[in-house]
Amino acid sequence: MRDPFQNPFPSDSARQAIWEMLVSRDIDAFLAADWSMVEDDFVEEGFIGIDGRKEANPDKWRLAFPSLAAYREEWLRQARDFAGQSFAEDPRTAIFTTTTLEDIEIEGETALVRKKFDGGITKADGTRDVLQWQTLYYCRLHQGRWKISGFTGYLPNPMG
Repeated sequence: MRDPFQNPFPSDSARQAIWEMLVSRDIDAFLAADWSMVEDDFVEEGFIGIDGRKEANPDKWRLAFPSLAAYREEWLRQARDFAGQSFAEDPRTAIFTTTTLEDIEIEGETALVRKKFDGGITKADGTRDVLQWQTLYYCRLHQGRWKISGFTGYLPNPMG
């Protein structure tokens, strides 16, 4: 059984850095609703984010984040909304347990990263928020470290 808090790339520095950025640091920043914890993880110039709307059909996907500023606004909105909710379990443990990032394809200074969510989190009122989608992140080595240059996210998991 995998340890959801354990970086699965202990001997691969590039993949280890990408996992830390997209799992550990991203989750902790989201839970703190603190963009400053992740703001240096992005390449602002040319950033683009596609919202797959949990639809398998690409005709239904939307250019929801034509800039990093647009994505930052939505990220903060979601993080603040989440922070205002009450849960019957530890949210950090639930999100880590739900998150899988084990497939990172690197070609030179560019990476395609597959991050998947499959599970949920129980709210204080007994209802369950289902966390079941996936995101393809486009990363590049920028100014000496791996950063996110864009993504196609909120895709169904599994696809099709």
